[in-house]
Amino acid sequence: MSEIVLFTNATVLTMDDRHTVLTGSDVLVIGDRIAEIGTGLTAPDGATVIDASGGILMPGMIDTHRHMWQTAMRGYGADWTLTQYFVWYYLESGKLFRPEDVYAGNLLAAIEAIDAGVTTTVDWSHGLQTPQHADAAVDALQAVPGRFVLAYGNIQQGPWEWSADPAFRDFVNRRITPGDDMLGFQMAFDVTGDPAFPERAAFEVARELGVPVTTHAGVWGATNDDGIRLMYENGFMTPQTVYVHAATLKPDSYQRIAATGGSVSVSTESEQSAGQGYPSTWALRDHGIPVSLSMDTSVWWSGDLFSAMRTTLGADRSREHLEAHSKTETVTHVHLRAEHVVDWATRGGSRALGLDDRLGSLEPGKKADIVLLRNESSPVMFPLLNPYGHVAFQAQRGDVEAVLVNGRIVKRDHKLVGVDLAAARTAVESTIEHLRSTMGEEAWLKGMNPDVPETKVTDNPYTYTDYDAGSAQWKH
Repeated sequence: MSEIVLFTNATVLTMDDRHTVLTGSDVLVIGDRIAEIGTGLTAPDGATVIDASGGILMPGMIDTHRHMWQTAMRGYGADWTLTQYFVWYYLESGKLFRPEDVYAGNLLAAIEAIDAGVTTTVDWSHGLQTPQHADAAVDALQAVPGRFVLAYGNIQQGPWEWSADPAFRDFVNRRITPGDDMLGFQMAFDVTGDPAFPERAAFEVARELGVPVTTHAGVWGATNDDGIRLMYENGFMTPQTVYVHAATLKPDSYQRIAATGGSVSVSTESEQSAGQGYPSTWALRDHGIPVSLSMDTSVWWSGDLFSAMRTTLGADRSREHLEAHSKTETVTHVHLRAEHVVDWATRGGSRALGLDDRLGSLEPGKKADIVLLRNESSPVMFPLLNPYGHVAFQAQRGDVEAVLVNGRIVKRDHKLVGVDLAAARTAVESTIEHLRSTMGEEAWLKGMNPDVPETKVTDNPYTYTDYDAGSAQWKH
């Protein structure tokens, strides 16, 4: 029998095309869909009624780029630079992750996502060294009642190699069902800018499979305008392509992204701290490029989109003020508003993933991915005057009282439902023990601030190619 849920008396951020805000409204869910939105709705027989008085109902948030397998390392790299990240994961210790370690990280990340009201997460899974690692990643995602997209990647091998492996095709045939909006699929790889364009083979596989590509673009010292130009000249920039960061590109590249209808996943906490480049929303706004938000990896940062919204507003406004001040001008009205980043955290993600007909807004007929922000024990939840501002600047994960995914209650009264947190803890503890014992205690502790070896990481972080762009970006 289908589950029936009625939320009553909420402030509803519908995030529909008009950004309609409703006060004192009810939302009725029947099965996996939103059935009705209005006032004074009658609860059908057998309905679960959730009092949302004083709270905000909003669509489930959508994270378009999260390296979920790294969540078992939560906070370990808090003081890393991007170079140190490449050293640890690409060159050295990332190779030690077994399938069960990918499972542990994915499991914890998936649970963390729904707990924070992120109902859809793209698992930018570039630690899939073998199909067994990929199976483990999917097993973890399917063990948690959330909505996910597996973005398949392998940083230890060129994309033209792993995408041509029959075992990769076998995995796709076994585990991925086209059209499944509970487990979507992308291919995840980067384009170095090598004039030979070896990544062509992987793009051709993606085209054959009919799946989108997500790629780290415009990352200082790693990916650049040459990669964008090669994608464009060879016809591989599509409306489904998601460019992550896009923080160090020139106008020509932004124009190419805009002209081909792609979108950018901005990870502001990451770009500010690791050094991919200044968060690019100021440039994306100028070029009319659609934006979604992401948190990148819990090895550094918070695993929620409240922080993403907040830091994105701060970075964009800071740049606007700084540029005005450099010209002895004053910004009197900011261009980026709280309403915009709430849209990016919801509709931005649904559009980027091609799921806007089903997700991203609260409208009758759409899938019931719903978040209730309400905390009767917190002084921060009242007064509720500007709901967009409240979501972006006041609320945090502790204020997520209830979450529905596909009409299923996965969090209620601030507690997860149907989730085995103890099992996740055991799995993660096993992974940490494996890494510490394999690396040795001295290397484990040193890894929190690793040395940069005299290797090509200073010119090219990718272990699977000898291409050197001749850039001075990585020089000391």
